[in-house]
Amino acid sequence: MKFRPLYDRVLVKRVTTENKSAGGLIIPDTAKEKPQEAEVIAVGAGRVLEDGKVRPMTLKVGDRVLFGKYTGDEIKLDGEEHVILREEDVLAVLEK
Repeated sequence: MKFRPLYDRVLVKRVTTENKSAGGLIIPDTAKEKPQEAEVIAVGAGRVLEDGKVRPMTLKVGDRVLFGKYTGDEIKLDGEEHVILREEDVLAVLEK
């Protein structure tokens, strides 16, 4: 399914984390926190400013980002969990 966020919204997919701790213990799903790192899947056109101009997005598809623990709306697309965020909710872009 094609998905295009509106305005300054971003669709991201959380990055999977390992099931083992640094010491080799297996962590059950109930004890794990959801990761705050994600990959950008789709971006909107940008924020509409007060004067009617559109400020383009600084994020692009494929970027790896960090976002706040309690930000965004979780949705399911084609059976996979995604999060919709505003661009301002993204805390950082991870560079390789």
